[in-house]
Amino acid sequence: MSKEQVFRIDIDSILNTKAGKKARYVPRFVRNWLKRIAHQDEINEHLAATSDIKGVPWLDATVKYLDMQIEVHGLENLPDDSDGSRFTFVSNHPLGGPDGIALGHILGNHYDGRIRYLVNDLLMNLPGLAPLCIPINKTGKQSRDLPRLVEAVFQSDNHVIMFPAGLCSRKIQGVIQDLPWNKTFIQKSIETQRTVVPIFFSGQNSERFYRIASWCKRLGLKVNLAMLFLSDEMFLNKHKKFDVYIGQPIPHTVFDATRRPADWADFVRSKVYELPPKNQN
Repeated sequence: MSKEQVFRIDIDSILNTKAGKKARYVPRFVRNWLKRIAHQDEINEHLAATSDIKGVPWLDATVKYLDMQIEVHGLENLPDDSDGSRFTFVSNHPLGGPDGIALGHILGNHYDGRIRYLVNDLLMNLPGLAPLCIPINKTGKQSRDLPRLVEAVFQSDNHVIMFPAGLCSRKIQGVIQDLPWNKTFIQKSIETQRTVVPIFFSGQNSERFYRIASWCKRLGLKVNLAMLFLSDEMFLNKHKKFDVYIGQPIPHTVFDATRRPADWADFVRSKVYELPPKNQN
C-alpha cells in the first residue's frame, strides 16, 4: 500500500467536513488541542507502520504497540469449534478500544481468524480492523441495512464478538460498570443456535473520563463528548496489565421462554461480573 493510500486521522479535514465554513472560526489552539487529545500524530504513525497488514495480524501488532500485558484466565473454557459450532462471545466494555483489540487478538488467534465484531461504523475507517468488522449505525441510511447485516454475521461461519452495552463502561453509583445490555445477542444466538461465552475484561478509564460522561448525562447532551477522549484514554492505558476471565459457555437452549430476552441479557451480564475475584471487579 502506498503512502498516499494510507488512512490518516486529519482533525483539520474533519472540522472542515463537519463545520463547513464555520470551521475557519475554530482557533488554532483549539485545533492543536483536539489533535493532541486524539493523538493524531501517534495514531497516524502506527497506521502507516501497519498499513500492509489486516485482520488478526493487525490486532497482534496493535496489542504490541500498546504494550498490553494480558493474562487470560479460563482458556480451557473456550469451546471447540471443530464440529462446525459457532459461538457468540460477549464482554463488558471497560475501556472502549483496547479491550476490543485485546479480545480480538486472543480469540482471533485461538480460532484462526474466524471472528467478527459488531461495532460502531466509525471503526470501519481503520483499514487493518475493517475486514473483521460488521458496522452498526443506528441512524442514517445504513440503519436500513442493520437487520440484514446482523443476520448475515450470525448466519456466517465466524464467531461473533459483542459488547452488548454498546458504549464503554460508566461510573454508576460509584461503581464502574456497563450500561444495561442490549438483548440482540440473546435473540440472534437462539435463532442461530450459538452457544454464548461470557467474558470479563479488567481495567478502567481515568476519573476525568467518568466525570465528563456524567456531566453529559446530567446536562442531557445528545453529543457523546466522552467519546472524544477515548484516544487519549487508550494512550493512558499503554503499558498496563489486564486480566481477562473466560466463563463457562452457556448453551442457547438455556435461554428459554421462562424469561424475556432482555432478562436473559441481564442474566448473562450478571454472570460476566461474577467471573473475576471480588477485589478485581
